[in-house]
Amino acid sequence: MTQSDTMQADTVLRGGTIWCGLGLPRVEAVAMADGVILATGTDAEIAAHIGPDTRVIDLEGRLATPGLNDAHMHLIPYGTAMAEVDLRPTTVATLDGLLGALRDRAATLAPGEWVIGRGYDHFRLDTGRHPYREELDQACPDHPVYIVRTDGHLAVANSRALALAGIDEDTPSPPGGLIERQNGKLTGLVAETGREPLMNVLPRASVEALVESIERGGADLLSRGITSVMEAAVGIRDGWTEMEAYQEAHATGRLPVRVYATLMGDKTRSILPECMAAGHVSGTGDDRLRIGPVKIFTDGSAGGRTAAMTKPYLGGDPDDLGLLCLSDEELDRMVMEGHEAGYRFAIHAIGDAAIEQVLNAYEKALATHPDPDRRHRIEHCGWLRPDQMARMQAMHVLPAPQPAFLYYFGDLYLTLIERERVTASHPMRTWIDAGLKPSASTDCPVVEIDPFANLYTMVTRKTSQGTELGPEHCLTIEEALDAYTHASAYAAHEEQIKGRLVPGQLADIAVFDTNLLTCAPEEILTARCDLTVLGGAVVYERQAAQ
Repeated sequence: MTQSDTMQADTVLRGGTIWCGLGLPRVEAVAMADGVILATGTDAEIAAHIGPDTRVIDLEGRLATPGLNDAHMHLIPYGTAMAEVDLRPTTVATLDGLLGALRDRAATLAPGEWVIGRGYDHFRLDTGRHPYREELDQACPDHPVYIVRTDGHLAVANSRALALAGIDEDTPSPPGGLIERQNGKLTGLVAETGREPLMNVLPRASVEALVESIERGGADLLSRGITSVMEAAVGIRDGWTEMEAYQEAHATGRLPVRVYATLMGDKTRSILPECMAAGHVSGTGDDRLRIGPVKIFTDGSAGGRTAAMTKPYLGGDPDDLGLLCLSDEELDRMVMEGHEAGYRFAIHAIGDAAIEQVLNAYEKALATHPDPDRRHRIEHCGWLRPDQMARMQAMHVLPAPQPAFLYYFGDLYLTLIERERVTASHPMRTWIDAGLKPSASTDCPVVEIDPFANLYTMVTRKTSQGTELGPEHCLTIEEALDAYTHASAYAAHEEQIKGRLVPGQLADIAVFDTNLLTCAPEEILTARCDLTVLGGAVVYERQAAQ
């Protein structure tokens, strides 16, 4: 038995398979007290910790693991999107269906109120293209409309919205962005920094509305066994109000999950000055709400053809290389200033050209102010080259990938990029072998928050359509679970307090109806979370009828 002493437990889970972490023994029972793990061992050993006031939960043979930690998702946007028009392919498969959903929402609103939708994928619509401005006009003639593609990097607006944003046929595309025209006329499509004028006129949410989004999204995460997240861009839409919402949620007991809060520090959207004034430096806070790294965007998405590459996308245009959002000089300066002030960075870079730019900036900052344990990160980091891997290893720069991108977008990638580049992307095995501890995440609401597609793809390298992409990067299920638990904690400098079920670490546990350690890979996709424990308290329990 592994234990701290023989004190009475508050809660005991027994009678199952308990995976404590990669390289640790599997046990039958775990005891919790005062919010942390008290002991693990056999049922008989843990019985010594059961007193008259102990809650004992029979696992009935089920699997328990450390609570999952989604190392890059957007909790406020996810909770907000749950109240917006759902345009995901699982909900809307045709252009007519998309327009109908917008029309239905407009019918519930007063004229002039915004209709906002999220999650469409033009490749999966029956038309195979983005909706046009005029189509949105016809669906919602009395309302400004703004709909965001699944990747969050492209959007389409109608004429009313474009007018409110001050965008007309003479408005040029800004550096690092696109305001699309065809035959001299606006199509309504905007990308990257081209979205900024529209984002600036979208209605602002109140602190209370954002707290409700946090609660709404967080409750859903708990139902999936996710107890911790990195909120990947605090301030991206509503500025400092988003940080105020997190502080309010934490202070009033309305923060459902543990949050590592990434601070927007981008060229056009930044809350860094307010954070500096308030003393919010990376690592400050507590185990429920901790200040994390600074977020900067350097490129877009591969699915949107805006990830910055050194080789062109398929199609024959040698200049089709994506978009860089910043100049080298701008990024170097921003990273140096933040690094000097003690901040960690988590910079969005998907294509190898953007990754190159980020690595150059990190090298200059670390050469000037060495810090071998700063653990700067590259978010997504999907399409890197072997020479860049070596530089990441030398600086211990951590990749924060979303393996689920291959599950949901892998077949799309094959239409945009050569197969050999696709199969070499998101190289989890190589990262692990290099000691870079890749975490696992979804970038939700870019893809579904459900963790099982991530786990499935990590162990099979298969897409949702069964296409195998780079099987040499397959992980064992324990390695995949480690990426979703301990490695995610490591990426937040929190590996000493969570990510494993060992005495003294936080008692955050997920219980699944399927033994992920022994089931066939395909069974992972249909697994469900039965029970979630946060700080030793049961915070979710699936009802038998569900």
